[in-house]
Amino acid sequence: MKEDVLEQIVDDYLQHRGYFTMHNVRFRPERGAKGWSGPKDSVHSDVDVVGINPRLRGPNKVWVVSCKSWQAGFSADRWLEKLEGGKNAGPKEAWKYLRELWDEKWSDAFRTRIEELTGSRQFTYSIAVTRLRGDRDAWNRDATIRARLGGNPFKFLTVAEMWEQIVAETTRTQAGSEIGRLAQVLKAAGVVQIGN
Repeated sequence: MKEDVLEQIVDDYLQHRGYFTMHNVRFRPERGAKGWSGPKDSVHSDVDVVGINPRLRGPNKVWVVSCKSWQAGFSADRWLEKLEGGKNAGPKEAWKYLRELWDEKWSDAFRTRIEELTGSRQFTYSIAVTRLRGDRDAWNRDATIRARLGGNPFKFLTVAEMWEQIVAETTRTQAGSEIGRLAQVLKAAGVVQIGN
């Protein structure tokens, strides 16, 4: 079972689209990588969900998701300002929450790990959030993020967007997940209206 409810929603969302998923994919820079520092680079980071859809091609075949299930939501503008300004976000520097998007040695390690697992350097990268505020497209335009992702696409996923799609695709056949089953029970109770 996944530790985080948002991670469970992402898992269902991807599986509804035909992706096989894995969780908590760890990565870190190799010792000896350019700029490697023991105190800063010896502990693994991870991305929460990686999905592979064998029927798709290009960057849509592999979908990598980092979940930020913060109750206050995610301010795209504020986080981008903190990343660009080298500022702290809470107790640590902002880039440490999104290493693979901001630090070159970490992004190299991340892309290498995704290729090891999936056989592809092409993927779609998303940050899943409870709620999104601000300019989501600024992240696609940011030169550092584009470079760190190796030109691969970036997008945000919100709980509302994912839930709407899960609910719309839920049928009467018993769902194979807790989130899918919840959608079915809410439909049966008349709380939500969804397809057949």
